[in-house]
Amino acid sequence: MVAGASGIDFALLLIAADDGIMPQTIEHLSILSLLHVRRGAAVITKIDRVDESVKHERITQVQALLAEAGLNDYPVLCVSALRGDGVDDLRSLLQHEAEQAKTDVVAETAFRMGLDRAFTLDGVGTVVAGSIATGIVHVGDSLCLAHAPDKSYRVRSLHVHNKNVETAHAGQRCAVGLVGLERNVVERGHMLCDPAIAQSSLRMDVFLQVAATEASSLRSGTLVHLHLATQECMASVAILGSSSIVPGESGLAQLVVQQPINAWHGDRFILRDASANRTVAGGSVLDTNAPARYRQTPQRLNYLQTQRSEDPATRLQGALAHAPFGLNSAEWLRSAGLHDWPFTLDALDNIVFGLSREWAISQERLQENEAAVINALQAFHTKYPEDIGPDLQRARRLAAPRMPEALWQQLIARMATNAVLAKRNGFLHLAEHGVQLQAAEKIVAERALPLLLEGSFDPPWIRDIADAIKQPETQVRHIFIRLAKAGDVFQIVKDLYYHPLIVRKLAALVRNINRRDGEVTAANFRDATGLGRKRAIQILEFFDRIGFLRRVDDKHLLRPGTVLFPEGE
Repeated sequence: MVAGASGIDFALLLIAADDGIMPQTIEHLSILSLLHVRRGAAVITKIDRVDESVKHERITQVQALLAEAGLNDYPVLCVSALRGDGVDDLRSLLQHEAEQAKTDVVAETAFRMGLDRAFTLDGVGTVVAGSIATGIVHVGDSLCLAHAPDKSYRVRSLHVHNKNVETAHAGQRCAVGLVGLERNVVERGHMLCDPAIAQSSLRMDVFLQVAATEASSLRSGTLVHLHLATQECMASVAILGSSSIVPGESGLAQLVVQQPINAWHGDRFILRDASANRTVAGGSVLDTNAPARYRQTPQRLNYLQTQRSEDPATRLQGALAHAPFGLNSAEWLRSAGLHDWPFTLDALDNIVFGLSREWAISQERLQENEAAVINALQAFHTKYPEDIGPDLQRARRLAAPRMPEALWQQLIARMATNAVLAKRNGFLHLAEHGVQLQAAEKIVAERALPLLLEGSFDPPWIRDIADAIKQPETQVRHIFIRLAKAGDVFQIVKDLYYHPLIVRKLAALVRNINRRDGEVTAANFRDATGLGRKRAIQILEFFDRIGFLRRVDDKHLLRPGTVLFPEGE
């Protein structure tokens, strides 16, 4: 019943006049209320079997039950299948409600459908069936099972209400023929969806309403059956912001499921007790990627309250108000079940989008983060006035250590584009800080740097450069120290410098050796460069020193996630 009632527009609650209200009637009505099925009707059947007094008593009882469940808008009809009493009125009501249910499908909402059947047909192959929850699907589209997004299947055919169609949309029962899908990999409870929104959750923050029929409060640690669309699994409840929720009341909670479940923001669900004997609660999903830590903080609870809105623009603004480092746009859209923004971005107040709109942040949070970066660089420049600045990762540790890497890269790119800061050979510095060489030093640099480039893997030493350009060795040494601090050359050992382009070539060689051998040693690096063993060791120790490699015994391993000397640059 829960799977069938999920996502429907209109419900009929049937009560036999001779039997009256039964226990399952009460539970079914509770489920309809918890699923927010606000449109429906109660139908008292078999009125030919009772007299008028019993009929009126049943109507009074049903109206009281509807009021208790908060479904006062459900009309109460009386029918007799044998005599035909009330059948015309019921037919007219259903026709009217069917017309009202014809709503436009939001174009930005991605397709998803909970599966309740899977079978094979000769000439068609594997067919899956269910009720389309959101979006539109066309013959020829590529879809996937939400728990296995790496494998897509082409839609071969669509069947809606006994007709072959080219397109199907939310609100319809649909059978989908899929090319390449093996029958043994799909089952009831799986979710078919657009690959762009495929996701699985193990923790979800939700807004929970406890059934008024419960005898006691719902407390943290309670084990329940979670029913969401056609999915069912065991979950434990953690009440947020309080110790419990009393019957008939609502509040925030986190569901920790025992197996991955496919859910998106706004999905309705039902909780039944551990023995599956009664309905305990129901609610809607607020966050499909809930944290295990800091889930009870006032900031987190305030954020979850903003996510109760049905308007995506309101939810985005609420999320950004509580996101100190902004949000990844693709992740936000996926969790909302959207493949594009369902509103005009330029019309949103106080929101800034990064390059290609991959990142969103509130204006206040952006200013806070930019100020943190500027303050960190100013402190670095004050402490090390002759250094050009920290590298990207060190700057992140100084300014925003908890900011995700992707958002950090977007922030720095924006600040560099706006000339708030500058990047030089992987180092950051404030725009006004760049080490300025004097005119004489520039001349020396212009004559000396080509010699380093020409020397390639075996460049000249400082004394040789001084002889070649006819300048005092002490002066040349001083200039190269300044050039190294500015990131224009790299010092391997005292008086030996390499041009940045050559260092990138050496770094590329290191990456190739690491891919081929799984490790870098003095021997295989020496062979790849054609240098002597001593020079090979000096270069590898330089890479260790700057954090490109790390030494383990006699091996040099590429540091995971290093952003120094990226491939393709």
